[in-house]
Amino acid sequence: MHLQKLCKDPESNPTGCQSVYLAENGMLAVQGLAMDTDTFANMENVLPGENGVLIKPEIILEAARLYQAGSQ
Repeated sequence: MHLQKLCKDPESNPTGCQSVYLAENGMLAVQGLAMDTDTFANMENVLPGENGVLIKPEIILEAARLYQAGSQ
């Protein structure tokens, strides 16, 4: 599946993480720091195969803004 980068944390390593992508199926993919086991245990209703990552709220908001701008 092809991913198009919408937004990346400008403060992260140039080749590093904290990014949001638009997948060709219309879903969003989030790249961030893997949660430790104790933090992940706080998530509710996790299904088999699901994971959690940590990402700055500003990156999500900027990705949403860019997604909306591209949809119009």
